Amino acid sequence: MPQRLDATAPDFAAAFAALVDAKRDDAADVSATVAAIISGVKARGDAAVAELTAKFDRVDLNAAGWEIPGVDLDAALASLAPELRAALDLAAARIRAFHERQKPQGNDAVDDAGVRTGVRWSPVDAAGLYVPGGRAAYPSSVLMNAVPAVVAGVRDLIMVTPTPDGMVNPLVLAAARVAGVSRVFRIGGAQAVAALAFGTAHIPRVDVITGPGNAFVAEAKRQLYGMVGIDMVAGPSEVVIVSDGKSNPDWIAADLLAQAEHDPVAQSILITTSPAEADAVEAAVARQLETLPTAAVAGASWRDFGAIILVPNLAASLPLLDALAPEHAELMVDDPDWLFARMRHAGSVFLGRHTPEAAGDYLAGPNHVLPTGRRARFASGLSVVDFMKRTTFLDCGPRGLAAIGPAGAAIADVEGLAAHAASIRLRLETGK
Repeated sequence: MPQRLDATAPDFAAAFAALVDAKRDDAADVSATVAAIISGVKARGDAAVAELTAKFDRVDLNAAGWEIPGVDLDAALASLAPELRAALDLAAARIRAFHERQKPQGNDAVDDAGVRTGVRWSPVDAAGLYVPGGRAAYPSSVLMNAVPAVVAGVRDLIMVTPTPDGMVNPLVLAAARVAGVSRVFRIGGAQAVAALAFGTAHIPRVDVITGPGNAFVAEAKRQLYGMVGIDMVAGPSEVVIVSDGKSNPDWIAADLLAQAEHDPVAQSILITTSPAEADAVEAAVARQLETLPTAAVAGASWRDFGAIILVPNLAASLPLLDALAPEHAELMVDDPDWLFARMRHAGSVFLGRHTPEAAGDYLAGPNHVLPTGRRARFASGLSVVDFMKRTTFLDCGPRGLAAIGPAGAAIADVEGLAAHAASIRLRLETGK
């Protein structure tokens, strides 16, 4: 049974605080294991990667080949059923169009003092994309990570994906071809992240690493941040649905379960103004679980981490939403824009009763790589900007330096940095 909370109850504040602060991440500490893997790859390069791949994936890279040939990507794409190929093409086109609108514009201006300043944006040279492999098929993850990099103008996009027991998922390869991935390597785990960060004889070194993975992959990204850029360190998925008592309980239940089926530690929360709707949704979830193929996972998530919160009115849901800062927020109300305008924290917001979060997962356009675990308070979803950096520039010229230089030299004096002051005053005094 999911947890039930009532915002008007005397003990609500304490119960809600416990819900917000409850830890859902894997309790196992993998930091020492990951640190050893990273150290091994840094010291021994391909040899360490090959040994770990043989150990964990049971693949001999030297026999199977480190890189998956481009002809295999072409063949995977050609073998798709026409309707699936059309779906991938539509998803890629919509994701591309959305992210094209994100491309930042530089600026270049001369102020009243005659000083020219500006910003120039440019892509990183190479990006690494981690994609889970084996029996799991996540073509949507390939598109969501690769397309923004291509839009940003990244020159080399290197994908790594594990192939346990030699199993290569053709959907992942097809999506890589659709998205514009440059090269694909059959490695995974923390060793793949380390190989991308350091570069090895086989694996190109990259500047940014993005993409989902298990606890070892996430920890490797965390430890290597600074040597490379990363998208984020993500935790279990989550959704918060707000309803005004007028939504179809079967729709709400399906959306709650769509999130719950990701992981036994995913979290699905309903905030509603209607006790009758709360009861109807809980009954609908139980009914749908009876025939859901992923019921074992979804049921565990709903039982252990699900929650239904009763609020007296929609305004009362706002502080709860902002405290939860959810990865996904669905506003299934008559006027979602009213609520959305007053929210401060969420990874992505889905407006209205006809906007299931699942549409955003696949092809609506906005990215599905989003901050979890309340990180939406300070972090954003994956975007084109994650594959770019900005460079500022400055051109004083004689007139500009004459206008601002004396003040700069005065500040240098009080900071005790005589050479700084001299580098300005020499120009002001000699003029050339």
